[in-house]
Amino acid sequence: MESTELAAGDLLLRPWRPEDAAAVHRACQDPDIQRWTRVPRPYRISDAEQFVGRYAPAAWTAGTGAPFAVCDAATGELLGSCGLIDIATAVGSADIGYWTAPWARGRAVAVHAVRAVARWAFTDLGLRRLVWLAEIGNHASRLVALRAGFRIEGKLRLAERHPEGFDEGWVGTLLPSDLAAADAAADSDAPFAGPAAPGTLVARRAAVFGRPQPTLFAATGAGELRLRPMEERDLDAIVIACRDATTLRWTTLPKPYGRSDAEGFLRYGRAAWAEGRAACFVIADPDDAYAGTIDLRLSPADPLNADVGFMTAPHARGRGYQPAALAALAAWGFTGLGLARVEWAANVGNTASRRVAEKAGFVFEGTRRAALTHRGDRIDVWVAALTAADLTGGRNG
Repeated sequence: MESTELAAGDLLLRPWRPEDAAAVHRACQDPDIQRWTRVPRPYRISDAEQFVGRYAPAAWTAGTGAPFAVCDAATGELLGSCGLIDIATAVGSADIGYWTAPWARGRAVAVHAVRAVARWAFTDLGLRRLVWLAEIGNHASRLVALRAGFRIEGKLRLAERHPEGFDEGWVGTLLPSDLAAADAAADSDAPFAGPAAPGTLVARRAAVFGRPQPTLFAATGAGELRLRPMEERDLDAIVIACRDATTLRWTTLPKPYGRSDAEGFLRYGRAAWAEGRAACFVIADPDDAYAGTIDLRLSPADPLNADVGFMTAPHARGRGYQPAALAALAAWGFTGLGLARVEWAANVGNTASRRVAEKAGFVFEGTRRAALTHRGDRIDVWVAALTAADLTGGRNG
């Protein structure tokens, strides 16, 4: 296959040259590129020389790939990489991969490059589908794919995982009709229209979940609490809390609850954050010791809704920790994630949990009959909620 150049606004996509090695080496020192791509770690100048001098031209010659250097059309500066991988002309499909140099981020370089490569692939190569794959947690890459018109199809088990990563990846596809629809929805003022455009809820949450989970703070009479990500040092205390008779009465935790269950909870929390579907925090007392857990789980049906779940360690009950933590978490959900409503639910009779919710400002809404299955029985649950309007006074005025 003959190599080519593509123009995309103020970008030029061209074949790699040997003189690009220094810039590639510099870009690939970036922790995000090393974390989310398959570049060698550590990345040496010899790796860059091999990529631009051997791999890239060989892929073009063999017709198995189409790797482009993404450059500033005016200055020639290297801004990123974008290209087709594993071209399968027999089935009209190819994978697409990209990265943006750290000095070029924030300019939509990858989105423009992906669209340019996709147009060329569909028009000149006659391909009928492009496939995007990224490890779960790579929200920046996912956002690029969405803005380029890809449809995220689901999750795929990974054959080769990053040492610090997860076993699954997101997978999406782009058809010529998808690209045409994305182009039709765009204009000069809003080149990336749609649900993933800048300023949308999707973009906002990609920025939140694409970074490490934050630590939140809550004030109590006993001192300042920290809501932080769960750590391995918390596991023994979690086991003790989850073996407590009161905890077991009102939850569906395994009986007996063991260390492996706590380890599974830790894995769940990390995966839920990476996927952008929940934020699971440990409540740490003023001495940073485990005092409980609290989770904010986003609704898969309504992106503006979430529900909370919490558990207080037996030794920390009655100190006002949980209401303070719940209020802080809900406020973060409204301001950080753009939620409109946070819902609390508990088995009818769990008055301690209800008091926590009401002290945190949640408004009791009623009882749902036979709403949940609890250890084999259908049970009634109480429901309360806090809305963004409650915090701003909108509910009363």
